[in-house]
Amino acid sequence: MVGLIGYQTYDIARSDYGMARPEAAFQLGLLGLAQFIPLFLLTPVAGYAADRFERRRVAVLANLLDSCSALALALLTWFDALNLPILFTIAAAHGAARIFTGPAMSAIGPNIVPPRLLPKAIALSSIAWQIGTVVGPAVGGLLFALSPSLPYFLSFLLLICSALLTLAIRPVHPPEDGREIHPVKRMVEGVQFTWKERFLLGCITLDLFAVLLGGATAMLPVFARDILQVGSEGLGIMRGAPALGAATVALWLSFRPVERNVGVKMLWAVAIFGAATIGFGLSTDLWLSLAMLFVLGAADMVSVFIRGTLIQLNTPDSMRGRVSSISGLAISASNELGEMQSGVAAAFLGAVGAVVFGGAGAIIVTAIWAWLFPGLRRAKTFEPQYRDHERESAT
Repeated sequence: MVGLIGYQTYDIARSDYGMARPEAAFQLGLLGLAQFIPLFLLTPVAGYAADRFERRRVAVLANLLDSCSALALALLTWFDALNLPILFTIAAAHGAARIFTGPAMSAIGPNIVPPRLLPKAIALSSIAWQIGTVVGPAVGGLLFALSPSLPYFLSFLLLICSALLTLAIRPVHPPEDGREIHPVKRMVEGVQFTWKERFLLGCITLDLFAVLLGGATAMLPVFARDILQVGSEGLGIMRGAPALGAATVALWLSFRPVERNVGVKMLWAVAIFGAATIGFGLSTDLWLSLAMLFVLGAADMVSVFIRGTLIQLNTPDSMRGRVSSISGLAISASNELGEMQSGVAAAFLGAVGAVVFGGAGAIIVTAIWAWLFPGLRRAKTFEPQYRDHERESAT
């Protein structure tokens, strides 16, 4: 849905508003900002909601809000009534719904899945996510060619189905601590807990800074057109390569999850992610570039799998929604700001220099984080370690 909103934004800016290409492209940046602002502002509220109210209902209400956005887009597209302010407003509503869905669903997982099976559950969830990442845009593009409103109607139906399936889960109530605390103070508690628990802080910020620096996907159009010279067809294949690598590893992890030396393996995965990014940046051959993108996606999935499991199992249930919301904000910030960083770096270093610089930065961040947060490299298993932050600080 997001990709099609971007396409329509650019098309309307060019055709209805008569904007030149740079001005129309700038609207895409504003569209991303419209989605990120509610994400940034509502993260504490979403985390509080997931820790205060019945988590299943929070997720269902967020899905219903998102389904309203999809239905509005479908009807407005059908009647040719879209304009830029409406698109920005709906994009903001979509961003708001997304930030409430994430913490609630993340917090539900450990409540309904035994700890020993949680790593496999996260791997299966990652497979579904990667399949959606690959198949969704392709199906949406085909349906959009048939009728511009059709993919939005399909999104509406799928979101309704998602809400109904979520209702099929048994009710998941957050634990009651018996304290009468102002909601704002509870929100602040989530930030304070994440900051004090250095193990969790290291897990969350490792992804934030590594992806912020190492994201090569923003430069893929430049590589497809000017460096590898493979056109839009090659660009489509290149975009699918990281997802294919991630899905392949996620499938493997669903059968053979990582169980030993998880911290070291997570750090090595981020370093390999950075090295593959450098390899992609230096490549002038399509097949080598695809191989590097495949490795990049595979390494990122190992990191996501281990980090996601560690965060879930090392967070008390009473804090799980708030910590999940902070983690989700870090992931979104790394993706959104990473694209901006790549663009700024490309303006000074060129596309190749920007990608190589980002990959090297991801490796350096990994080394620094291994030193700043020794608990990461000491984590042998997924056993909870959140009570040990005082001991780590002392050492």
